Amino acid sequence: MMMIPEYSVGEISQAIKKCVETNFELVRVKGEIFGAKKADSGHWYLSLKDKDALLSAVCWKGVALSLPVKIEDGVEVVATGKITTFSGRSSYQLVIESLEIAGTGALLKLLEERKQKFLKEGLFDEAHKKNVPFLPDVIGVVTSASGAVIRDIIHRVRDRFPRKIIVWPTPVQGEGAALKIAEAIKGFNALPENGSIPKPDVLIVARGGGSLEDLWPFNEEEVIRAVYDSQIPVISAVGHETDTMLIDYVADLRAPTPTGAAEFAVPVKSELETAVLSLNLRYHQAINRLINECSDRLEGLRRGIPKLSEILFEYSQRLDDKSERLNVALRHYMTLKQNALLSSPLKKYYIENLTQNKKINLEHLSARLDAVSVEKVLKRGFAWVTDRHFKTVYDASEAKKKGELNIRFSDGIVKTHVAEKIDTRQFDLFLKETN
Repeated sequence: MMMIPEYSVGEISQAIKKCVETNFELVRVKGEIFGAKKADSGHWYLSLKDKDALLSAVCWKGVALSLPVKIEDGVEVVATGKITTFSGRSSYQLVIESLEIAGTGALLKLLEERKQKFLKEGLFDEAHKKNVPFLPDVIGVVTSASGAVIRDIIHRVRDRFPRKIIVWPTPVQGEGAALKIAEAIKGFNALPENGSIPKPDVLIVARGGGSLEDLWPFNEEEVIRAVYDSQIPVISAVGHETDTMLIDYVADLRAPTPTGAAEFAVPVKSELETAVLSLNLRYHQAINRLINECSDRLEGLRRGIPKLSEILFEYSQRLDDKSERLNVALRHYMTLKQNALLSSPLKKYYIENLTQNKKINLEHLSARLDAVSVEKVLKRGFAWVTDRHFKTVYDASEAKKKGELNIRFSDGIVKTHVAEKIDTRQFDLFLKETN
């Protein structure tokens, strides 16, 4: 009788585990993600399915953070890892070590699904897009530090209109590239306005051509949202002209190539100079044309205006006529008033009253004049001193010079000579006694 080996539950579990892990130590499994769930620990639990079967899988937190593909239901992927058993449930599972999209068709399907998702959120709306500055002072470039892309951008900018270029080097494909690109965009936006590193006026996110898998980081959600949130205008330049990534829809401007992005970023200096010269010429031509037109209009108006002398002559003639008519009217008016006065019963009374008033006024003036006449003044004890030619002498110093004087009193004139020395003591005594 054949003996059947006997195992404990633990022993059989360990035997199965050893068998599975030995034979499926590293495998690639293609399938569609189903039932993906992220635990609080950060680990992902999911299943891979096809039309025939379902395979449980787990992706530890550290691996999940570095995956180039976002774990989400419905995505067809190729998972690389090892098969292990879980004795607690008598099950087996795939421990995922890397993940990639399975084929171009699946990538295109995922691309369209993400596009529709972002469209519904409004991330691609034209109203959100910012204007790219016409002539930026600083250009920020997010791309690989090596390769033809950055050299092409630098050379193209230098040829067109030299500007300051700051490069934030990042990987542009492979695991972790999307996260680094998003961090670079955010980093440029976080630069202070007046810091040691100048903040760019425009950003160029660029890489050269490649397969859809190579360009996939520019379809990742973290990159799309970083571009959407950027306060600095972003020009996307990913792949060739026929390549369209999701970053192209959210960017403020899409360039067909990295070289094209440089052309969008700055104008051609020589063309600007030519345009300025042309505008300056047109400006002066327009000014000259305007001056000539105004001069012609002024000349036409001048010919239509009569000479000033002719205008003044006409008004002068009118003034003379008015003056003559006014004089005639005034004389006629005075005649009428005179005749009316002479024929009035009150004429005699008016004339007598007027005459009386004039007579009284004349008597007052005569009295005032008589009071200040020479005769009246002389009668009050004053004398009028003149020289021998009867010119008035006003002070003693002048009298000394004249020698011979005429002194007129109220009743006659006395001639006298001026003494050299005069004793004024008696006169001063007289004044004191009088006072």
